[in-house]
Amino acid sequence: MSTEPNLQPGVQHNDARPVEATADPAGLENGGRRFPEGFLFGAATAAYQIEGATTADGRTPSIWDTFSERPGAVKEGHTGHVAVDHYHRYREDVALMRTIGLNAYRFSVSWSRVQPAGSGPVNPAGLDFYRRLVDELLAAGIEPWITLYHWDLPQPLEDAGGWPARDTAYRFAEYAEIVHNALGDRVKYFTTLNEPWCSAFLGYASGEHAPGRREPEAAVRAVHHLLLAHGLAVDAMRAQGKDTQLGITLNLYAVSPATDSPEDAEAARRIDGLSNRLFLDPVLRGQYPEDVLADLSPVSDFTHVRDGDLAIISRPLSMLGINYYSRHVVSAPPPGPHGRIDWRGSDPRGASVGSEAIRFVYRGVPVTAMEWEIDAPGLTEVLKRVASEYPSVPLYITENGAAFDDVVGPDGTVNDIERCAYLDAHLRACHDAILAGVPLRGYFAWSLLDNFEWAWGYTRRFGLFYVDYRDQRRIPKASARWYSSVIAQRALPPEPLVLNGASPSPGSAPPEQRAGS
Repeated sequence: MSTEPNLQPGVQHNDARPVEATADPAGLENGGRRFPEGFLFGAATAAYQIEGATTADGRTPSIWDTFSERPGAVKEGHTGHVAVDHYHRYREDVALMRTIGLNAYRFSVSWSRVQPAGSGPVNPAGLDFYRRLVDELLAAGIEPWITLYHWDLPQPLEDAGGWPARDTAYRFAEYAEIVHNALGDRVKYFTTLNEPWCSAFLGYASGEHAPGRREPEAAVRAVHHLLLAHGLAVDAMRAQGKDTQLGITLNLYAVSPATDSPEDAEAARRIDGLSNRLFLDPVLRGQYPEDVLADLSPVSDFTHVRDGDLAIISRPLSMLGINYYSRHVVSAPPPGPHGRIDWRGSDPRGASVGSEAIRFVYRGVPVTAMEWEIDAPGLTEVLKRVASEYPSVPLYITENGAAFDDVVGPDGTVNDIERCAYLDAHLRACHDAILAGVPLRGYFAWSLLDNFEWAWGYTRRFGLFYVDYRDQRRIPKASARWYSSVIAQRALPPEPLVLNGASPSPGSAPPEQRAGS
């Protein structure tokens, strides 16, 4: 009888043990909630949002450099050309991380900084920046987590077709091999992609994000080629024989129907398929969900999927990153004159390809400055679902956070109590999931610093540290101190932090305004 495990696609079984709860699940004598030993507390950023220095030391334009220069593409004409100048201030920023006790720091690498043409020669100065950053983190006792792609495709690759072109996936694998070879001796954790849903559907369908194209069929091809790029990169990095943990980060949502009608249930199935299962299923099961293929059939016949692609996409993972911000509550469009529902509508536009006419409903609950509903129980729901419905793999919350209208008070401090309450609620949701047996290993707050918030420019603030964009001064917010206390104790306070009153609900907004950060 064979002793070999029954391996399933998408899972590296030798590291998929469930997290063991502490002997006292509540954790502390005073009733607080303690997290398991080894649970990582971190914060996250992305290269284009913080680095600046977009022409320094050989870096060339990415799609976000080009897009942000387009009139009307970004609020108030903002760009990431300076951002928060992390490229020159990384030592200061690592010192901030150390002051609040971060265990880990998740950052992305600028492809254009490392490989200016998107292929071919490497830019040594670009790699050297990340070597210096990694060394600084390690010297501070902070675990570096690399994201290889956070939406900033080199412009030459977009000019050659971008993510709808299959060749881009192979170029990404070459780039991943370069970065992993240079940093894999010191960096243990690598994630390939951040939120491929956003790259595909906001970049190529709604046009809300770079490169700003509105081509639904191209967006569907982009989904597949992004996932193919992930699998090819995993192969390329694993072939180097380094002892690194490899994964991908997906933005996932709890999805609920607005009513108990069959039509709203169908709307929820469609949005769940497009937002969640279109990515989870190929990565962890090696197949696209049949119902989602049917939903997308008016847009794509999926002939771009070749034999063997799904086996590559579902290569075994060491971990899965989950970014969570909100819940989607959806309702079906009204039926037409013959009683039939047209899910695309008369003028299909937006990120919900194949189901553009579905309406996203607000329920009158508190929202963030991004107009995203605050729904911490949805995070527990997502974690429990992934753990129960898919092959077991260690999970990390690689982004979770909120934008609020932060201001510096007369005393020079930033009292962002709303963010403290948000983080408290979502960390309690994580703890609930752990107690339910979910193999959750860590949590990364989004974001370390206020920064360039994509199409919103600098008008939205997510950071634990306030950045005065006039002089780049960093000011710790109350949330930074609150999070530091949680990290130091490895536990939450006994009682939840509850605010009096609630932010108003704005009414209704399209899904592209409710995407990840």
